Amino acid sequence: MADPHQAGPSLAMPGAVLFCCTNNTIRSPMACGLLKHFYGHRIWVDSVGVRAGEVDGFAIGAMDELGIDLHKHKPKSFDELEDTSYDLIISLSPEAHHKALELTRTMACDVEYWPTLDPSVVEGSRDTRLDAYRDVRDALMRRIKQRFGQGPAPSV
Repeated sequence: MADPHQAGPSLAMPGAVLFCCTNNTIRSPMACGLLKHFYGHRIWVDSVGVRAGEVDGFAIGAMDELGIDLHKHKPKSFDELEDTSYDLIISLSPEAHHKALELTRTMACDVEYWPTLDPSVVEGSRDTRLDAYRDVRDALMRRIKQRFGQGPAPSV
Protein backbone atom coordinates (compact mmCIF):
# COMPACT_ATOMS: atom_id res chain seq x y z
CA MET A 1 0.00 0.00 0.00
CA ALA A 2 1.27 3.47 -0.86
CA ASP A 3 2.36 5.89 1.83
CA PRO A 4 -0.59 8.30 2.41
CA HIS A 5 1.86 11.18 2.81
CA GLN A 6 3.19 10.70 -0.70
CA ALA A 7 1.67 12.11 -3.87
CA GLY A 8 2.49 10.87 -7.30
CA PRO A 9 5.63 8.77 -7.63
CA SER A 10 7.89 10.73 -5.26
CA LEU A 11 6.31 14.05 -4.29
CA ALA A 12 5.35 14.89 -0.71
CA MET A 13 1.73 15.85 -0.08
CA PRO A 14 1.55 19.61 0.55
CA GLY A 15 -0.59 21.02 3.35
CA ALA A 16 -1.58 24.21 1.48
CA VAL A 17 -1.86 24.78 -2.28
CA LEU A 18 -2.54 27.95 -4.25
CA PHE A 19 -3.66 27.74 -7.88
CA CYS A 20 -3.18 30.87 -9.96
CA CYS A 21 -4.04 31.99 -13.47
CA THR A 22 -4.62 35.27 -15.27
CA ASN A 23 -8.09 36.39 -14.07
CA ASN A 24 -9.10 33.79 -11.43
CA THR A 25 -12.30 33.16 -13.37
CA ILE A 26 -11.81 29.82 -15.17
CA ARG A 27 -8.66 27.71 -14.79
CA SER A 28 -7.59 28.36 -11.19
CA PRO A 29 -11.15 28.14 -9.77
CA MET A 30 -11.64 24.86 -11.67
CA ALA A 31 -8.37 23.45 -10.30
CA CYS A 32 -9.18 24.68 -6.80
CA GLY A 33 -12.66 23.14 -6.95
CA LEU A 34 -11.29 19.81 -8.20
CA LEU A 35 -8.62 19.58 -5.50
CA LYS A 36 -11.18 20.43 -2.80
CA HIS A 37 -13.56 17.86 -4.28
CA PHE A 38 -11.00 15.06 -4.18
CA TYR A 39 -9.14 15.97 -0.97
CA GLY A 40 -11.71 17.81 1.13
CA HIS A 41 -10.01 19.21 4.21
CA ARG A 42 -6.79 17.17 3.88
CA ILE A 43 -5.22 19.96 1.79
CA TRP A 44 -6.00 23.65 2.27
CA VAL A 45 -6.50 25.09 -1.20
CA ASP A 46 -7.23 28.50 -2.68
CA SER A 47 -7.03 30.25 -6.04
CA VAL A 48 -6.02 33.68 -7.25
CA GLY A 49 -5.36 35.60 -10.45
CA VAL A 50 -2.99 38.27 -11.66
CA ARG A 51 -6.21 40.27 -12.02
CA ALA A 52 -9.68 39.48 -10.69
CA GLY A 53 -12.49 39.18 -13.22
CA GLU A 54 -16.01 37.76 -13.17
CA VAL A 55 -16.64 34.03 -12.76
CA ASP A 56 -17.13 32.53 -16.21
CA GLY A 57 -20.53 30.91 -16.85
CA PHE A 58 -19.07 28.13 -18.99
CA ALA A 59 -16.65 27.26 -16.16
CA ILE A 60 -19.59 27.09 -13.76
CA GLY A 61 -21.48 24.83 -16.18
CA ALA A 62 -18.56 22.48 -16.81
CA MET A 63 -17.93 22.08 -13.08
CA ASP A 64 -21.64 21.65 -12.30
CA GLU A 65 -21.51 18.51 -14.46
CA LEU A 66 -19.23 16.98 -11.81
CA GLY A 67 -21.25 18.29 -8.88
CA ILE A 68 -18.67 20.98 -8.06
CA ASP A 69 -20.24 24.38 -7.38
CA LEU A 70 -18.35 27.49 -8.54
CA HIS A 71 -21.35 29.82 -8.13
CA LYS A 72 -20.00 31.21 -4.85
CA HIS A 73 -16.42 31.66 -6.09
CA LYS A 74 -15.23 35.22 -5.54
CA PRO A 75 -12.34 35.98 -7.94
CA LYS A 76 -9.40 37.72 -6.30
CA SER A 77 -5.98 38.97 -7.32
CA PHE A 78 -2.57 38.28 -5.78
CA ASP A 79 -2.87 41.69 -4.08
CA GLU A 80 -5.96 40.46 -2.21
CA LEU A 81 -4.33 37.36 -0.69
CA GLU A 82 -4.84 37.38 3.06
CA ASP A 83 -2.30 34.63 3.69
CA THR A 84 0.80 33.53 1.82
CA SER A 85 1.59 30.40 3.86
CA TYR A 86 1.56 27.91 1.00
CA ASP A 87 3.65 24.81 0.49
CA LEU A 88 2.97 24.78 -3.24
CA ILE A 89 1.82 27.32 -5.81
CA ILE A 90 0.66 25.94 -9.16
CA SER A 91 0.50 28.48 -11.96
CA LEU A 92 -1.65 27.80 -15.00
CA SER A 93 -0.72 30.74 -17.26
CA PRO A 94 2.60 32.41 -18.13
CA GLU A 95 1.57 35.70 -16.53
CA ALA A 96 0.53 33.94 -13.31
CA HIS A 97 3.75 31.93 -13.27
CA HIS A 98 5.80 35.12 -13.38
CA LYS A 99 3.73 36.57 -10.51
CA ALA A 100 4.09 33.34 -8.48
CA LEU A 101 7.86 33.42 -8.87
CA GLU A 102 7.91 37.07 -7.71
CA LEU A 103 5.78 36.16 -4.67
CA THR A 104 8.01 33.25 -3.66
CA ARG A 105 11.32 35.14 -3.74
CA THR A 106 10.97 35.76 -0.02
CA MET A 107 9.24 32.55 1.06
CA ALA A 108 10.01 28.85 1.19
CA CYS A 109 7.46 27.53 -1.27
CA ASP A 110 7.57 25.26 -4.31
CA VAL A 111 6.20 26.58 -7.59
CA GLU A 112 5.02 24.36 -10.43
CA TYR A 113 3.97 25.54 -13.88
CA TRP A 114 1.14 23.64 -15.55
CA PRO A 115 0.57 25.44 -18.88
CA THR A 116 -3.20 25.34 -19.42
CA LEU A 117 -5.19 26.61 -22.38
CA ASP A 118 -7.57 29.50 -21.69
CA PRO A 119 -10.82 28.02 -23.06
CA SER A 120 -12.42 31.46 -23.36
CA VAL A 121 -10.35 32.01 -26.54
CA VAL A 122 -12.17 29.16 -28.31
CA GLU A 123 -14.79 30.40 -30.75
CA GLY A 124 -17.77 28.62 -32.23
CA SER A 125 -21.13 27.32 -31.13
CA ARG A 126 -22.15 27.04 -27.49
CA ASP A 127 -21.42 23.29 -27.61
CA THR A 128 -17.98 23.84 -29.15
CA ARG A 129 -17.10 26.38 -26.49
CA LEU A 130 -18.44 24.24 -23.63
CA ASP A 131 -16.41 21.29 -24.94
CA ALA A 132 -13.27 23.44 -24.67
CA TYR A 133 -14.07 24.12 -21.00
CA ARG A 134 -14.71 20.41 -20.40
CA ASP A 135 -11.35 19.61 -22.01
CA VAL A 136 -9.58 22.04 -19.67
CA ARG A 137 -11.49 20.68 -16.66
CA ASP A 138 -10.64 17.09 -17.57
CA ALA A 139 -6.97 17.92 -18.23
CA LEU A 140 -6.73 19.63 -14.84
CA MET A 141 -8.39 16.65 -13.19
CA ARG A 142 -5.88 14.25 -14.77
CA ARG A 143 -2.97 16.45 -13.74
CA ILE A 144 -4.27 16.79 -10.16
CA LYS A 145 -4.68 13.02 -9.83
CA GLN A 146 -1.22 12.50 -11.30
CA ARG A 147 0.38 15.05 -8.95
CA PHE A 148 -1.57 14.36 -5.75
CA GLY A 149 -2.69 10.74 -6.21
CA GLN A 150 -6.27 9.49 -6.32
CA GLY A 151 -7.18 10.94 -2.94
CA PRO A 152 -9.98 9.77 -0.67
CA ALA A 153 -13.52 9.42 -1.95
CA PRO A 154 -14.99 12.80 -2.95
CA SER A 155 -17.07 14.51 -0.27
CA VAL A 156 -20.18 15.06 -2.37
